[in-house]
Amino acid sequence: MQRFGIFAAILLLSACARLVPLGQVPATPPVTIMTSAALAGVRPGPPIAGLGMGTGDADAALTSFRESCPRLLGRTDSSGLTNQDDWRPACAAAATWPAGRGPDFFARFFETATVSGGTAFATGYFEPQIRGSRTRRQGFDVPVYSMPPELVRAWPDDVAPGERTGNPPLGRYDASGKFVPYYERAEIEDGALANRGLEIGWAADPVEFFFLQIQGSGRLISPDGTVTRIGYAGQNGREYAGIGSIMRERGLLGEGPGKYPGSMQGIMQYIREHPEEGRELMRLNKSWIFFRILDGDAPLGALGVPVRRESSVAADPKFVPLGAPVWLMLDRPEASGLWIAQDTGGAIKGPNRFDTFWGAGDDSRAIAGGMSARGQALILLPKGTIKRLTGQ
Repeated sequence: MQRFGIFAAILLLSACARLVPLGQVPATPPVTIMTSAALAGVRPGPPIAGLGMGTGDADAALTSFRESCPRLLGRTDSSGLTNQDDWRPACAAAATWPAGRGPDFFARFFETATVSGGTAFATGYFEPQIRGSRTRRQGFDVPVYSMPPELVRAWPDDVAPGERTGNPPLGRYDASGKFVPYYERAEIEDGALANRGLEIGWAADPVEFFFLQIQGSGRLISPDGTVTRIGYAGQNGREYAGIGSIMRERGLLGEGPGKYPGSMQGIMQYIREHPEEGRELMRLNKSWIFFRILDGDAPLGALGVPVRRESSVAADPKFVPLGAPVWLMLDRPEASGLWIAQDTGGAIKGPNRFDTFWGAGDDSRAIAGGMSARGQALILLPKGTIKRLTGQ
């Protein structure tokens, strides 16, 4: 779902499915130099039976885990914690495990572990619902673009062959055949892609659409009630600027006269009350997200399976195997409990950094927009994994 979670999204962002998170803007985002869970340090955690896992919570997580199993059994775990065979017993049992016995399932097939001490920070994200239309009509003038065919990866001429490491940058070839950066947000808003047939829809509100781009997916609600789900298709390769951090640097966020709350709602309030300054602020984020029409009953996460409200969480795949259960014990009770790591995000980096998914609707926006929770995290790994990794 290539998203930036929303509030670190607004805050940092560089890459989601998915992009950054909602929640409150942390004043000093944590920095990590560890590159994998194996290097960060893995220790045994407490028994699952003593966690107080609720049946409804566990059954919902089991459904999401079951949907993740085909991916778990067919991909390499970049955290270095597990291999595909580790997951086979749990996935085989999950296929027929009866409803109402979710806690027993996780206690039977899993053990808990802490990575890098387990101190966790969690934000929230959601699936925005904004006014939109598949066709252009009065009041719906903000284009929702599909991927342009000329957006490609290549090496600029000024990058010597010996310096070409990793993936080439995104860009386009200009009229002279020179590879150049792709159009940035301001250029696209000013019509760089207009009248080319790339529009798959039209939004009514540029501010709402800006935040939908940060989330990486959402729903367009037409005047007749028709719902069109759109999802991340690609990005223009230009720099992401977290407007939350910029506003904080400018003294616009915080407490006191003339300042706005450090949340998505506070940032949107500032942009609406200061439209000219707000437009220029959004344009500092040169990144632009392209979309595709989605089918199905839920958006897809980075794992390629649907993300579910209060069951799916975004994590850094270098520290949490995508598809693994995660137990969160946080100072926000609604975010505590069992989740399945099914997504990633541009600001979701490092051990024990999570972005909880809250679905669609007004309550989802409110919960995700204000989510900023701290506490402890346990990663649930197939039984026997910790002994193999640590000898304990």
